[in-house]
Formats: sequence, structure tokens, C-alpha cells
Amino acid sequence: MTLTANWSYPTAIRFGAGRVSELGEACRAAGIAKPLLVTDPGIEALEITQRALDVIEGDGLKVGVFSDVQPNPTASNVESGLKVLRDDGHDGVVAFGGGSGLDAGKVIAFMAGQTRPMWDFEDVGDWWTRADPDGIYPIVAVPTTAGTGSEVGRAGVITNEETHTKKVIFHPKMLPVEVICDPELTVGLPPQITAGTGMDAFAHCLEAYCAPSYHPMSEGIAVEGMRLVKDYLPRAYGDRNDIEARGQMLSAAAMGAVAFQKGLGGIHSLSHPVGAIYNTHHGLTNAVFMPYVLAFNRGAIEEKIERLSNWLGISGGFNGFMDYVLALREQLDIAHSIGSIGVDDAQFDRMAKMAVVDPTAGGNPITLEVSDCRKLYEEAYCGHLQR
Repeated sequence: MTLTANWSYPTAIRFGAGRVSELGEACRAAGIAKPLLVTDPGIEALEITQRALDVIEGDGLKVGVFSDVQPNPTASNVESGLKVLRDDGHDGVVAFGGGSGLDAGKVIAFMAGQTRPMWDFEDVGDWWTRADPDGIYPIVAVPTTAGTGSEVGRAGVITNEETHTKKVIFHPKMLPVEVICDPELTVGLPPQITAGTGMDAFAHCLEAYCAPSYHPMSEGIAVEGMRLVKDYLPRAYGDRNDIEARGQMLSAAAMGAVAFQKGLGGIHSLSHPVGAIYNTHHGLTNAVFMPYVLAFNRGAIEEKIERLSNWLGISGGFNGFMDYVLALREQLDIAHSIGSIGVDDAQFDRMAKMAVVDPTAGGNPITLEVSDCRKLYEEAYCGHLQR
């Protein structure tokens, strides 16, 4: 099957190997004449970035680069990028990279013409209406990993360095105008990055599927996203040059981000404080917490997971699905405890309080209390899974 197509869901997507060659055309379609390419230092050093810059310049556009973006982007990263954007007269952003580059690029474009502080636009109630929509610059998004799906999202996650908390900045116009999903850009990713980002996509789909709110379209997308991860993540992990597998994982990542309009849950609410304090990889952290949160939610989701298992061809109902998750993590060499990824037990009380007020906590099938979160941190630290 040829994995090349154009579609609009929820925005214009150019999908297929080699389509980064259309990046200059995509900028023009978005109304951008002088783009600022936002990425992180690791991606900036790769050949794929120079290739993207050559394509843009070859189309007659003048492009700048901003790469001072941490793995968990911070407010100071956004401020630095804004200064470059404004000082150099850029009129749009190419968000290029994994979740960090995509989120930072989107928020920089969002803040370009705003006068209020960034935290005034946190995803709380109708705070997004405080923004001046005419001050939001157009965005072209180009993912180089298959995980967050931020290229089809309307928000960016930014760390507040003063409080060590992750905040979701949201506005409908933060949705990129054009997206290029080119699996060739993900070829050569280290296996551990393929694993972590792929499990992030799986976590998005799984939590969206389990969230108790009513959104059947997102729920259906989540199921197919999980099937793609099940079929193609082990292939992408085992062979970094498997273009078909990498293309299908790009689809799964975008599907996860569309699906979680329905909600997320405890996996993410536990992971966000860990990432903010310990700067762990977000997808990897989600993968570690996944079975512990599944076990905690069992009473509310067992019937749904049994149905999901049937759709995915996994036998054994809830227990069989749990066995599948544990086996997949082992196959991808993902740790079973947060202690194994550099997290100690000194911040459990603090993180538990942060987790229950995280925006994702409200989507958990069982209401999370501080005591629940602390116990889950303890279990994930000791590697003691309640079956």
C-alpha cells in the first residue's frame, strides 16, 4: 500500500515519504513569507534540518532558526524565541521536531502579537478568549518523531520554571495551518526515542478511549490508533529504516492527539509533575506509569478494556491486555519503575498534590485523590504492580 495522501483532519496534512520537499510551498499556502524554524539543538544538528532549510530557501523564502528549546520546553525558551521572531521580523513559524520543538514553536507563534503574559492563556475555562486572535502568527508543523501528535493539536505544554509545573497553553488558532508528515524524517531515530515516543502515542489513545466523557468519534479514532501502534511500533523499533512502519506510527501519533479531545487521565497527570521536576522524557514516563494506572482504574474500565482487547486481537480480557502492555514495554526495553529513570522518593508528597490539579486528572475514570496519587508514585517507584 502506498502511504501518500492529502487530507484535512483536523487541518491540512501532506502525508508521505519525501514530502518535506513541499515545505516552502506549505509556508506560502499558510501565508508565511519569512518563517522562523523552531526546533531543539539535537534536531538542529541533523541533516534533515538542513534539508528542510534548503527546501524553504530554494522556494525563495528567507528563513531563520531558533533552537534554544529544552526537552520539556520552558517559559524562558518561549521568551527567547519570541525575541528572535520579533527582532528579525518573521511572520510565521515552522515548528520542526518532536514534541518539544512543536509545542515551543506553536506557543511562540501564538504569543507573537499578544500583550498579556503567557500564563493568562492557560487551558482553564474560557481563558483562551483573552487572546488577540489577530496577534497569532500562522504555523506550519513538521513532526520528526511519532509520539505527541502536537502537529494536529491546538495547545502547547510549557514548564513554569518558578513553580516546576507544566501548563497547557490553548487557543483554537494554535492549530497549524499546514502539516507535513514525512516518515523519512523519522528514519534513523535511536531505538529508545522510537520506543518512548511510540508509547506516548499509545498512552494518548488508551487514556482517550478510557476517559468517561461522551465522544464516540474520538473513541473510535483511539482504537485504530492503538491497533497501528500494536502492529507497527515493534517494527519501527526493530528497524529504523522501515518506512511503512514509521509512516503508520506518524498516523497513530496524530490520531492520538485528535482522540484526546475526549480526555486524558492518570498516566499523564502522574507524568507531568515528574517531567517538570526531573526532566524525564515524557513518552517514556507515560510508559512506565501505564500499567499502574490501568490497575488502579480496573473497576471502572474492565468491560471497556475487554471490548478493546477483542478489537485488537488480544486474548484474556483485562488480564490479557495488561500482559500485552507489560510484554510490549519489555520488548521496547522500557523500565518497570520510575526509580530506573532517575526519579527518587523525595518529592512524592509534592508531586501527588500537583498531579490531582493537573488538567489531565479530570479525565481519569476514577476520581484521583492526593492519597491515590502518592500510592501510585510509591508503587511505580518500587515496581510493585497490583494485579
